[in-house]
Amino acid sequence: MTDFSKARSELVNNLLRRGYVSKPEVAEALRKVPREEFVPRGLRGEAYIDTPLPIGSGQTISAPHMVAMMAEALDLRPGLNVLEVGGGSGYHAAVVAELVSPGGHVFTVERLPELAAFARENIARTGYADTVTVIKSDGSVGLQEHAPFDRIFVACGAPSVPGPLKAQLEDGGSMLVPVGGRTFQDLVKVERKGDHYVTHNLGGCVFVPLIGEHGY
Repeated sequence: MTDFSKARSELVNNLLRRGYVSKPEVAEALRKVPREEFVPRGLRGEAYIDTPLPIGSGQTISAPHMVAMMAEALDLRPGLNVLEVGGGSGYHAAVVAELVSPGGHVFTVERLPELAAFARENIARTGYADTVTVIKSDGSVGLQEHAPFDRIFVACGAPSVPGPLKAQLEDGGSMLVPVGGRTFQDLVKVERKGDHYVTHNLGGCVFVPLIGEHGY
């Protein structure tokens, strides 16, 4: 039997040593969320290896170091309204939920019905249903009915920053989007300052492609 709590602690300590995590609140969030509950049953023993894992339907759960990097770059704090595009199994949304609680909320959009159902079950089982709402939809068009968002993050690679997501970003808010081809992208941070958007390239990354009206 795997000692998941020990494996989780060792993973977070390793991310701290390697410099992927510097903020204590991000480390604490990663220590709290049980990644083994967000992967298929047969892969639970691999949950704390720092690598993406298949979750079905050709999709993956992001490597813990990428979840950590994105959480650090988004500067998350309690009370924020957050949109995730590409909900997958719900793990990334659960980590963000830890960081925006109390008072914040995470809307996570997943286009594949089987994965949306999987994420919904995982979120409910691990106690995050009050803070995370899973919606089956085309995430590339955002979620206008719950906008504006203080933070937006896209967990799939886009050909460019989707216009609807820029429009749904709160003034003063920020967004992370992997931009590039179908197999390799640059993680781009977008900050909204009134009608102006300032972008920063945070380096290379690999995500599954964003499929939808403003994706591939």
